[in-house]
Amino acid sequence: MWILKFLPYWIFYAVFFMGLLGLVASFLIRFFPFLYIYKTPLQICSIVLIVLGTYMFGAISNEEAWQARVNEMEAKVAAAQIESLKENVKIVEKVVKKTEYIKTRGQDITKYVDREVVKYDNTCVIPQEFIKAHNMAAEAPK
Repeated sequence: MWILKFLPYWIFYAVFFMGLLGLVASFLIRFFPFLYIYKTPLQICSIVLIVLGTYMFGAISNEEAWQARVNEMEAKVAAAQIESLKENVKIVEKVVKKTEYIKTRGQDITKYVDREVVKYDNTCVIPQEFIKAHNMAAEAPK
C-alpha cells in the first residue's frame, strides 16, 4: 500500500486505540446528560477508526510478509551468484587446460613431422611416417 511508505506504523495503532477509547467513551457518556447528544456520532466515528485500524493492521502484516519473502529471495539470488562465480571459474580452468593440451599436442606433432619427414624430402615419396603423423593430427584428443 502506498500509504505505508509515507506514514509510520505506530499511527495506525494509535488510530485503532483512539477508536477503542472513543467507543468506551460513548458508553460512559450517558452519565453526562449535556454530552449525550454526541453519543451516536462518537460511536460511528469510533467504529470507523477501529475498522480502519484493523484494516491497516492487516496491510502492515501483509507488507511485512512480502518484505520477508523479498529478503529471502534476495539471499537466494546472492547465494546463486556466488555459486555461479565458482562454476564459471571451474569452466574457465577447464577451457584453459583444454587449450593448453591442444597447443602442446599440435607442437608435439609439428616436431614429429619436422624430425621424421625431413628424412624423406629428397625422394618425394610419401612415407608411412608422414601418413601416420597426418592421421595422428586428425584424431580427436583423448
